[in-house]
Amino acid sequence: MADPIPVIVKHQGKKYNVDLEPSSLGEVFKFQLYSLTGVEPDRQKILVKGGQLKDDTDLSKLGAKPGQIFTMIGTPSGAGGELTRPTEAVKFVEDMTEAEQAQQVGATPAGLQNLGNTCYLNSTLQTLRFVPELNDALVKYTPAPASQTTGNTLGNLSMFGNSLGSSADLTASLRDLYKQMSQTQEGFPPLAFLNALRMVHPQFAERAKNGHGYAQQDAEEAWSQIISQLRQKLKIKGSGQASADGSSTSQDVSFIDRYLAGNFESAIECDEQAAKDAGEEPINGSDAFLKLDCHISATTNHLRDGILAGLEEKIEKQSPVLGRDAVYTKKSKISRLPKYLTVHFVRFFWKREAQKKAKIMRKVTFPDELDVSEFCTDELRKLIVPVRDKVRDIRKEEEDIERARKRQKRIHDKQVADEKAGLVDAVSESAKDENKVEKKDGKGADGDTAMEDVVYKTDAEHEAEKAAAILEAKRELLALVDPKLASDEGSNKTGLYQLHGIVTHQGASADSGHYTSYVKKPGPLDPKTGKRGEEDGKWWWFNDDKVSEVEAEKILTLSGGGESHSALILLYRAIDIPTAEEVAQ
Repeated sequence: MADPIPVIVKHQGKKYNVDLEPSSLGEVFKFQLYSLTGVEPDRQKILVKGGQLKDDTDLSKLGAKPGQIFTMIGTPSGAGGELTRPTEAVKFVEDMTEAEQAQQVGATPAGLQNLGNTCYLNSTLQTLRFVPELNDALVKYTPAPASQTTGNTLGNLSMFGNSLGSSADLTASLRDLYKQMSQTQEGFPPLAFLNALRMVHPQFAERAKNGHGYAQQDAEEAWSQIISQLRQKLKIKGSGQASADGSSTSQDVSFIDRYLAGNFESAIECDEQAAKDAGEEPINGSDAFLKLDCHISATTNHLRDGILAGLEEKIEKQSPVLGRDAVYTKKSKISRLPKYLTVHFVRFFWKREAQKKAKIMRKVTFPDELDVSEFCTDELRKLIVPVRDKVRDIRKEEEDIERARKRQKRIHDKQVADEKAGLVDAVSESAKDENKVEKKDGKGADGDTAMEDVVYKTDAEHEAEKAAAILEAKRELLALVDPKLASDEGSNKTGLYQLHGIVTHQGASADSGHYTSYVKKPGPLDPKTGKRGEEDGKWWWFNDDKVSEVEAEKILTLSGGGESHSALILLYRAIDIPTAEEVAQ
């Protein structure tokens, strides 16, 4: 074995004496420098005769001489370099308060105790709680002075979860409840909110027929009443954006109208030809909606079928031309899409002979990603379809680039393995032939994104190229967004939605059984930037005070088909598109 050669490495104005081992590879030399400079090997550029030192370079072929000077370029990453004292004191879990533990990344969220047939309410509250914009608006909510009456003295104890009294301001009660839930991982009793709900809507104070406790209620009714109250009370600052009624204002607007309400354009036309012949014209109108109904019949198999059925309905009313009642058809199209879209499976109907709400058991599937462009007006489709198509192009481009990277790496690894094994050149040549591309159309034989022959790119280089290509594509996408849509902060610009939350029902009727909810786990929150990382694809299952993590495959079992848990309410969230700040360079 050859003796080590003492050489000098210059880096950032300093000189390091290093023993170079001629019998080793460049990778070993880089690790020697890592121990001296703190610069990770993959961030080092060591200049040698003929270029840069590579990991697999045989150091004996450098012809290094004692005292020879090499120059290294590179800086340590944020995680590398010298050890420094943490800027913040390290706190262990056992030393944290209950509230601090609840707010840690990955902490299991709080459940809600069942206070006697209140699972319908718990499932609704948990689903709405994971709308971040709602939480932000609630934190800033201050009740109007008119609601601050002397009768609310005991109600103010709601901030401690006390059930002695309750403010009739349901929005304030919801704000307090969510704050309390954020400070614990235990099952929390929503006593104050329940009392407030029963004060505002006495139907939820109905007693059970057997005389013991309160009756079970319909989660959809609770959802609708809570949304209705929030629509009246919860206001946010306007900034000129369009609202659910299509108007634009700089005054305070309803939070619900901005984020959870859409707009219909409808036409009502008499079915009888006699009315048309007599000159009766269709009646055109526009109105806001808070949810889409998915009607279920003997032929409904998919969510799309039920939504289409819900957009067309028969009504009976007086015909001014015929002078009597006639049947009319009302057809609706969506002219504004909210950021959060609620879909209600109309599974319950009044069964007269049984005097209760019976349940339609039919299985109706629903997608993780919902495209609602076909339900929209022609005017809205013209605005959102080009953006939607560009989103899909970007996704395909990302997949193609990643597939090309894996293919090139596979070929490169095979070539390296062949060389180490001392295989004949023909094998390597065949691998090179496989790696060649047809430069006329930029595609390889298998249709993948073309790769240049000869030059092998590292993962870091691939990521840099990928990031640049995707950034440019996102700029093109942003340019496609119509200015009117771009100014409407609470709207959907693509027509594409991701499933965000589900309220389920188990049982045969609305007045019995059990309600639970599923909410997609949000990505980890960076406390410094306020931005969330990538989601892991898993879901939280809220079963009253029991909270567990489930895989995405569980969601596929909630389509119905029996008395087991089936979806009753779906909450979809508009897919994210890049902002102007994200694409600015």
